[in-house]
Amino acid sequence: MKKILLLVSLVFLLNNCTIRYTTSGASIDPAVKSVSIIYFPNMAPLVAPTLSSTLTDALTDKMQNQTRLQIVKEEGDLNFEGEIIGYVSQPVAISGDEYATKNRLTITVKVRFSNKIQPQYNFDKTFSAYADYDTSQMLISIQDELCKEIVETLVENIFNEALSNW
Repeated sequence: MKKILLLVSLVFLLNNCTIRYTTSGASIDPAVKSVSIIYFPNMAPLVAPTLSSTLTDALTDKMQNQTRLQIVKEEGDLNFEGEIIGYVSQPVAISGDEYATKNRLTITVKVRFSNKIQPQYNFDKTFSAYADYDTSQMLISIQDELCKEIVETLVENIFNEALSNW
């Protein structure tokens, strides 16, 4: 009788346990079915022409490639919106003769994330990332490459903040 009771208890326990494994590190409630990513306008004083679309497309691609969620134009179970608020290049390394040898391009994005299923995970947060480059290079000539690198870091940070609820 004890063995039967133990077996029934074990079966009941196992039926009520769920474990979700993902390769992306995302922890998404099974009730979440869709995500909307609203275009991120560039509101920074200095504007890179393709940065808004690069950021929006990269976040959309990340959600498509690393989640099972359907991308919708608006009113998704998860919603990302915001704006690019900073695009700044500044010297970071000064040589002995007081000339800059390295510059740093920093991009700052304000993100509002809402989760209709689990509103406790909503946030309104600012993310920044940067890449350094030699002063011998003109920013305009390497801007696209630097922006792509910085956007990759920003998207990873935004994705992790929104979906890695450990």
